[in-house]
Amino acid sequence: MDSRWTSRRRVEAALNHQEPDCVPYDLGGTILTGIHHVAYRRLRKHLGLPEVPIEIEDSHQQLARVHEDVKKRLRVDVWGVNPGKPRGFTRPEWGEDGYDKLIDEWGIEWWKPQDGGFYYDMRRHPLAEIENAGDLKKFKFPDPIDPGRYEGMAERADELMNRRQAAYVLGRNAPGIWEIALWMRGFENHFCDMVANEPLAEALLDIILEVKMKYWAKALELVGENVMMVSEADDLASQNRCLCSPDLYRKLIKPRHTKLFAWIKKNAKAPVKIFYHSCGAVRPLIPDLIESGIDILNPVQVSASGMDTRELKKEFGKDITFYGGGVDTQRVLPRGTPQEVRDEVKRRIDDLAPGGGFIFNTVHNIQADVPPENIMAMWEALQEFGVY
Repeated sequence: MDSRWTSRRRVEAALNHQEPDCVPYDLGGTILTGIHHVAYRRLRKHLGLPEVPIEIEDSHQQLARVHEDVKKRLRVDVWGVNPGKPRGFTRPEWGEDGYDKLIDEWGIEWWKPQDGGFYYDMRRHPLAEIENAGDLKKFKFPDPIDPGRYEGMAERADELMNRRQAAYVLGRNAPGIWEIALWMRGFENHFCDMVANEPLAEALLDIILEVKMKYWAKALELVGENVMMVSEADDLASQNRCLCSPDLYRKLIKPRHTKLFAWIKKNAKAPVKIFYHSCGAVRPLIPDLIESGIDILNPVQVSASGMDTRELKKEFGKDITFYGGGVDTQRVLPRGTPQEVRDEVKRRIDDLAPGGGFIFNTVHNIQADVPPENIMAMWEALQEFGVY
């Protein structure tokens, strides 16, 4: 590894579709590229690192905040700057009927089994019973400019971008416009709204869009020129197909994506790349996402229909950076042998790395059942095959 290549320089080259000294690597830079606390504890022990208190970075997914000693040992190139908790909201948390339960600031209720549960699942949606757009006026949406969100944000960005010459992703205040609408209304309700109650669907999407625009305006003002990537996320697809038709996406969601991404780039004090997350078989929508303004696609779910990495690189590699897709996390990483992991990593690097435009990460977060031997087989293969 060439010492002249800082993490920041390495990531910038990849984002600009140039080949750095090696493929950049992320672990824990976002809540989409992280590791479950159970797997993280095992990894630290495997690395011979001391036992330390582990902070939960994302409560729903039960992700660990990755410590600096792990980042240094594994030569991680990407950090995260995420908003804090709003001062004006106290999250209800309680336990009953065998579940740990909580209600987030959007009013969504989440449950995690107390016996062997690994993460929280949505169980109640606050807007499930409303009937029309007028009913939205009765609901109090989160305050996007609550000062608690921004405490330490500017200082952390300054530290990472200047003193340490690191790359980072500036985190969002919530999942994407469409995903929050689905969560608040309930999936079936919002899907039906998009076809049979369009005024309600659009009104809800517009409120969420406004919340996000206010957040990004404040966050980007605070970090100033110390910004490279910003994170937005919706899950637009399932394992086999898009969650709504491309025509419906283009009618209701794409215009709002385009407006939001343009707003972010307008308010940023330096050129910024839009890191956009969608799991699943999202290939039919990639041209639309590019047109809407994304620069980075995460995670590249290699096991989903149509998500062949070689074909994706050939078709879209000049337009977007692929961030993730380094190893399948549905089967290979948790249940494959170390050699199968190595073979998978080599294949994905061969497909996605040429010409730059690739930042290595797993397909979504490393889950609780992944053995540390496989995580290290992945990392060692990256060190071997990820050199340009």
